[in-house]
Amino acid sequence: MLHFIDGLAKQAHPRDELIGGLLKPAAQISPKFFYDDLGSRLFDAITELPEYYPTRTEAAIYRQEATSMAQVLPSQPIVLDLGAGNCAKGEALFEWLKPAAYVAVDISLGHLKPHLTALHSRHPQLPKLGWGLDFSKPFNLDATIQDWVTRHQLEGHPWVVFYPGSSIGNFSPTDALNLLERIRHLCKGHSKQSQTQNQKGGGLLIGVDNVKPVAVLKSAYNDALGVTAAFNRNMLLHVNRLIGSDFDLAGWAHFAKFDEAHNRIEMYLECLVPQTVHWTGGSRHFLKHERIHTENSYKWTPEAFVDLLQSAGFSAPILWTDPQNWFNVYWAPC
Repeated sequence: MLHFIDGLAKQAHPRDELIGGLLKPAAQISPKFFYDDLGSRLFDAITELPEYYPTRTEAAIYRQEATSMAQVLPSQPIVLDLGAGNCAKGEALFEWLKPAAYVAVDISLGHLKPHLTALHSRHPQLPKLGWGLDFSKPFNLDATIQDWVTRHQLEGHPWVVFYPGSSIGNFSPTDALNLLERIRHLCKGHSKQSQTQNQKGGGLLIGVDNVKPVAVLKSAYNDALGVTAAFNRNMLLHVNRLIGSDFDLAGWAHFAKFDEAHNRIEMYLECLVPQTVHWTGGSRHFLKHERIHTENSYKWTPEAFVDLLQSAGFSAPILWTDPQNWFNVYWAPC
């Protein structure tokens, strides 16, 4: 009932992507490289910080609106949890969503394995699949996953893609649209049989961070304990292992700001002293105060995000929010 697939082994090594980003005039590293095993644990800690409102706000919406959500989502779906991490957000849905199976997807399979194994001990009868995957790149359900679906007699169950945490905010609007189109294609293509049986079809259940006061946003990404700073700087240790570079953490500091023109938080690593960073086959010199861009986190208005979903081909979504309208959860049928 528990199976793992290392889809990362089939994807290209990130070396060229990383070096290409470091050699750009304005150096950058994709936020997906935050998530080695340690980075994933640091992010789990971030979600518990008093300044970091998204996780607890979203969780409260699911608790308070469970009955309403259960009325509009399909029964006994296959839940595909994108960026599952410690699986806590996915497991919180089980009581009311009553899934037929659970597919946990994460770029850090090493972090995912112990958490999904622990979840299996609590829900031993539920078929579970752990899938190591960089889903920022095009992906599909390959033959191995199709075989798993067949083996557990899951054909005909609708697919619910669960994408919480406002992780969609890490993508530019154009890239977010591309990802949403891929998600719609996946859940639409694998929910056809359920719809012909007069069941509700599949779709996307997604959490999205709203535009809000700048002071709240800045505090969420500059916590007093410095956990976000450690999370940001740990990326350099991960890059060192991936490309054989010699980044020294002592030479870099966390920096985050809000870009009001684009409604996004921007995170950087700022160079503290002039230095040359080497890697196998190359190097780059960084000046003092030069920055490496490590993350954008876009904040959305409800109107703009509904437009984005419908541009991706989803049907008119239903949304739920918190009393302050800080965070929205959308159900978008495919």
